Amino acid sequence: MSTTQPVDALAQRLVEAALGTVDVLSIHLGDRLGWYRSLRDDGPATPEELAARTDTHPRYAREWLEQQAVTGLIEVESGSPRRFTLAPAAAEVLTDGSSLAYLAPLARMLCAAAEQMPALLEAYRTGGGVGWAEYGADARESQADMNRPWYEQALPEALRSVPDLDASLREPGTRIADLGCGGGWSTIALARAYPSATVDGFDIDAASVRLASSNRDANPDVAPRIAFHCGDAAGLPESTFGCVFAFECVHDMPNPVEVLTAARRALVPGGRAVIMDEAVAGSFGAPGDEVERLMYGFSLLICLPDGMNHRPTAATGTVMRPDTLRGYAHEAGFTGFEILPIDGFGFWRFYQLTA
Repeated sequence: MSTTQPVDALAQRLVEAALGTVDVLSIHLGDRLGWYRSLRDDGPATPEELAARTDTHPRYAREWLEQQAVTGLIEVESGSPRRFTLAPAAAEVLTDGSSLAYLAPLARMLCAAAEQMPALLEAYRTGGGVGWAEYGADARESQADMNRPWYEQALPEALRSVPDLDASLREPGTRIADLGCGGGWSTIALARAYPSATVDGFDIDAASVRLASSNRDANPDVAPRIAFHCGDAAGLPESTFGCVFAFECVHDMPNPVEVLTAARRALVPGGRAVIMDEAVAGSFGAPGDEVERLMYGFSLLICLPDGMNHRPTAATGTVMRPDTLRGYAHEAGFTGFEILPIDGFGFWRFYQLTA
């Protein structure tokens, strides 16, 4: 093999990565400026029409529309003047917040991380961190928006597929805790799936708790059975909950053993903790698949810097292997640890811990 072939292949990969980066950044523009939603709701548009609809500048609208058409995300109608249209598939992926395929928030999250690059460089040099709050509303809202359809549409069926867990959650008067509740959509989904239960959401980020409370109030059918609390797990009442959930947050915790210990103490006899975290491989291997690559990306840019923003810290990072969580659980006093048979749930895996 010629020595130029590996060089050319790597160079081509970087060019393709740059093209993908441009797409992500342009998607963020279209998402935040309302251009995709206008094309979906108001129909095809010329640049001038799109700008008028969205109170933006027509010259920028033209450049964006042409770039989107060239990269294949939107379509161009035949005729003059040139009109641009959003195909149904693109409308679902880029604008439909109820779809499991909704990915516009992914661009929002990556752009929020990119904005922190100066702080990330400093953290990497000094061993410091960048706290979750520093990533701002884009990161906070994008995580909530991207996970929402999975909680609303897929979580009830996922839990029903584990009969003993489902039965315990249906017991009259059961109380459920949702640790690291973020924007509250997991809490709301649990309350809707289990109408006999009351659900308490906990998060240490005050802005997330405010967002969760707003989302709860917009869902009056379940709002009376939901309470949100700003604070860490040390404040969990003991012997109170039939189940403690932690959705996609244990790997972010600087002190996961302390949190899991508090969760164990908060359970009633026979209660259980259910952890949903990233479905990474069982052990390190290189090269990895797309899930591994994506999770290491989140870890580099967001989760590890957030964890490193605290002292002391476990500095777990996004790529939390099952054996790592098993170790945390056993150190916290849980004796039972199993991977639940819930498959095909996005990028995530479910674990059950019992005392």
